[in-house]
Amino acid sequence: MSGVELEIQLLAVTVAVACALPGVFLVLRRMALMSDAISHTVLLGIVLGFFVVQDLTSPFLILGAAVAGVVTVAMVEAIRGTGLVREDTAIGLVFPALFSVAVILISKYAGDVHLDTDAVLLGEIALAPFRRFEVFGLDAGPRALWVMLGILLLNAAFLAAFYKELKLSTFDASLAAALGFSPVLLHYLFMGIVSITAVGAFDSVGSILVVAFMIVPPAAAYLLSDRLGRVIGLSAGIGALSAVLGYWTARWLDASIAGAMAGAVGMIFLVVFLVAPERGLIALARRRARQRIEFARAMLAIHLLHHEDTPEADEECRVDHLSRHLRWTDEQADRIVRAAERAGFVTQSRERLYLTPDGRTEARRAMTN
Repeated sequence: MSGVELEIQLLAVTVAVACALPGVFLVLRRMALMSDAISHTVLLGIVLGFFVVQDLTSPFLILGAAVAGVVTVAMVEAIRGTGLVREDTAIGLVFPALFSVAVILISKYAGDVHLDTDAVLLGEIALAPFRRFEVFGLDAGPRALWVMLGILLLNAAFLAAFYKELKLSTFDASLAAALGFSPVLLHYLFMGIVSITAVGAFDSVGSILVVAFMIVPPAAAYLLSDRLGRVIGLSAGIGALSAVLGYWTARWLDASIAGAMAGAVGMIFLVVFLVAPERGLIALARRRARQRIEFARAMLAIHLLHHEDTPEADEECRVDHLSRHLRWTDEQADRIVRAAERAGFVTQSRERLYLTPDGRTEARRAMTN
């Protein structure tokens, strides 16, 4: 593996982890659409910042992008606060307006500058190693890698410093306000961090992959755990894994690296979505099937208890009678009887069913609930 390949992978992993850290709270706050909006509207801040400093490498562009992200959030909150539209509608109003202004400004006044919308949307991480960062004449590696390492450290420091406040304001903003915190101020600080992260990754991977790394790894991690600290760790790990898998997939297919990474993170989410122990589709299907069996087993126990010690018990408590009385097929009746026997609720003798003490308890519990 060449040095350039290693640099590309390190940059991809750094971008993925840097995006995944704040992405956890975007997912938990149900603000996935906001991340998409911010990742596009910060382009307006970059354009305005360039018009002021006339330098694409200036840190003022990141500052302008952060301001644009905060302005986006403020406008969305102001429109939503009127009560006339919902948040997703407010985002749909603000996001296209600000992004279209940025596109118009670029096409009108910056057509000869490397600030095109295709680069912002798609990015090209393979070109990142050719823009080097030099210290006292020494090559220190890709400039984008150092930028994203700085943003990663900033995100980690922000989460470490405000972890309790973020956790409290995310799950109970009213309690946070009652305890003296300022959820609104923390919200805007957090959105500033999201904006800085988005613009820092623009030049390398584009906004599409930024959104993928911000939302998909945290969403997959949330399916795997309920503990916030574990979700953050899993999110960072899934992001890093998808970056590496995406790179090698792109190398194998000779395809777009950013596209392959987005595809890799999507495939990882699909696997988690299917096989997550508690929330995956397979686990959900098994749980529903088990619940149907448990309900039918309770219905059988109630039926037997209702006819127990009655003149018609010999007829009503026969296995072959269940399909007529409870509208089960013969196959369903056999399966439910076997389940009830395994649970210790019934015994069977010559096609006649008898409730056990546990079965009577289960029937009475089901009738009272």
